[in-house]
Amino acid sequence: MQLPDLEAWAIFAAVVEQRSFSGAATAIGVSKATVSKAITRLEARLGTSLFHRSSRKLTLTDSGKALAERAQRIVEEGHAAEEAAREAATAPAGLVRVAAPMTFGVRHVAPAIADFLLANPAIQIDLTLSDTRIDIIAAGIDVALRIADLPDSSLRARRLASVRGHIVAAPAYLERAGTPTHPAQLAEHACFTYTNRPNPTWQFEGPNGEVAAIRPSGPLAADSGDAMLPALRAGLGIARLPDFIVEEDLAAGSLVTILPEWAGQPIGLHLLTPPGARRPARVETLIAFFADRFRNLAANP
Repeated sequence: MQLPDLEAWAIFAAVVEQRSFSGAATAIGVSKATVSKAITRLEARLGTSLFHRSSRKLTLTDSGKALAERAQRIVEEGHAAEEAAREAATAPAGLVRVAAPMTFGVRHVAPAIADFLLANPAIQIDLTLSDTRIDIIAAGIDVALRIADLPDSSLRARRLASVRGHIVAAPAYLERAGTPTHPAQLAEHACFTYTNRPNPTWQFEGPNGEVAAIRPSGPLAADSGDAMLPALRAGLGIARLPDFIVEEDLAAGSLVTILPEWAGQPIGLHLLTPPGARRPARVETLIAFFADRFRNLAANP
């Protein structure tokens, strides 16, 4: 079996990029004669000309145009293989940019990152906490944790854990306004809403498969669940919040769950990364750590 002339393919890619033999020779640190011989050798193996040559201009033939992209992929794969080998031989190192929701980030992600850094001292973390939905590609984020019903389809997504939502209110509010016994009754109550949710409708499924949906409204809209807690405790309304925000208030009795038999629209903790076939070892290491840390979110402190 005759092996491919990978050196000639790489030199061909350099000539295409530099648009000249001399430019390619300078870029890759070889002589112009070496570049010329490699192109001649590759053309002989392929049985076709790759360039139209003249004293003033070098242009690709139709065959050259068709093969230029493949040559570039060969070079990229070679670089990727070398980088993977170097990473495998050394501990993961470098910067990883992470984004997470504010409350979940403070309560769960920040402690997790502290443990991660202790175990991986050569990795640095740049952590962004915000309840605003960040464009992770535009922001240069490597890993984003997002709590949602559906992740962005354009990104690589992995569901790490389920997140339970609660319909909650203070006992004082329920004593004054009454306790809803069916989701439809929530439309008559003061409900707090998230401003950063694209669809504000609350959907439910009952124990017998009955489906209900309401569009909540009330005196407070905020982009943070934590920001709703003082008004909830003051008895000003009802909110739908994840367990990691309300668990302490539920345990203390300052808030109570209503309509517990009605399941809300399922949401989960998703790990999102930009599209692409390969991620650096430092990013893969953090992804594996998060997947293990949050695989059973309800068990986390």
